[in-house]
Order: sequence, then structure tokens, then C-alpha cells
Amino acid sequence: MSLLELSRVTKSFGAIHALQGVDLRIAAGEAVGLMGDNGAGKSTLMKIIAGNFPPTSGAIRIEGKDVHFHRPIDARHHGIEIVYQDLALCDNLTAAGNVFLGRELKKSVGPFKILDYKAMYQRAGELFGELKSETRPRDLVKQMSGGQRQAVAIARTRLSDPKLVLMDEPTAAISVRQVKEVLALIKRMKDTGHAVILVSHRMPDVFDVCDRVAVLRRGTKVADRRIKDTSPEEVTGLITGAIEHAL
Repeated sequence: MSLLELSRVTKSFGAIHALQGVDLRIAAGEAVGLMGDNGAGKSTLMKIIAGNFPPTSGAIRIEGKDVHFHRPIDARHHGIEIVYQDLALCDNLTAAGNVFLGRELKKSVGPFKILDYKAMYQRAGELFGELKSETRPRDLVKQMSGGQRQAVAIARTRLSDPKLVLMDEPTAAISVRQVKEVLALIKRMKDTGHAVILVSHRMPDVFDVCDRVAVLRRGTKVADRRIKDTSPEEVTGLITGAIEHAL
């Protein structure tokens, strides 16, 4: 049984048809690369899965059951977390502060509730340890490298132990060394049974960590191929339209 299944999903914004009958499946412990040119519909599809947009038509199923997301918290309740391209981190907070932002741990002191910094530092440290990241809970985000920032964003998603993590261009605008760190984090998520959908323009990253690649062109899925059965040249042709489809 698939962890996530999209069936004939469409999305229209007035006269603009952003997605047209998209099918997509992903299993636990699997990574799927989602590729396509600008305007292909990748971000729209991710936002539908994350609960930012409702689909115009079509079905979303989690472990075989139909679900309806009206807001991001609905997707989170079904085990879906997203790492946005801009990471949505607060530079003036610590790594732990960002991990627990909006979900802070508290303890009772007499009749009052105060933030339990010790517990948050400890849990954040455990999450960074699981990711094998050098990020430290008390470090300020504004002093971190791009790879460390990604580790903070990924640790935040793991706070709720999600079934599926959506990643939007996680290796854009970071150094080669930091790209390797982020790809290693994705591989560790797969090893622990988490499913990952990776949106990326970087062909080597998709072929390094993904099991399958799905290609969107003008809102339509034109390919869904196992990595071992395709090539960067074929995927490039599918993205540009030189190859019509390969499903």
C-alpha cells in the first residue's frame, strides 16, 4: 500500500490550469524527485500535499484512506511536513528555538507555566544527533552555514515524527560541501522509514538520493520513472519537451 496517493489531481486559478490530472504515489522509505521547468506546477502540487491549497478536483489518500486538507495543520496531523525553499527560519533565535517554534515545551513553576529550555535543548540535540549534524541547539541561526540551516529545518519536521517530508529546492544557493550534507540528511531520513518528495532543478542530486523521478510539464505529469531505468539525458528531454512522455 502506498503511503501517499494522488489520483487525477487538478488545480485551477480562474482560467489558469496549474495542474491537470496528476497521479503520484510514494511508499514509506522512498524518495521521489519532482522535476520540471519553471511554471510546470511543482510548487502548486507541493502546496496541495502540504495543505496550503485544496485541489480543484481529484483525490488524496494517506495509507489508502481519502483525506481532505483545508490548512497546513491538517496535513501535519496526517504525518506530512514541508521544508520550504526559504526555510522559514528566525535568524535571531537559536537552533532549538526554531525547532520548537510554535510548539514550545513548558513546565509548571507554582501556578505559572514557563518555557522549558532544558528539555527543548535536550530534544533538539537528540534530533541533530539522529541526523548526524554538527548543529548545536544553542547556536544562533544567523551564524549558521546553509547546510546547518537545512539541518534545523529538517529537525523541525522530525519533531512530530512525520511519515512524509516535502523538500522544496533544499540544495539551491549553498556550497558543494553543504549540498553533500543535505543529501546525506535525506538518505538518513529514508533509512529511518521516512518518505521524501524532493523538488529540485539539480539533476545530480535527484539521481544521487531518489528512487524515482516524476516530471511535470505545463501542469501534466509526463514521466514517472525509476532512477535505474532512466538517465539525466532522458529526464532533460522530458522537462524541455524534446521527449513527449515516458510513463
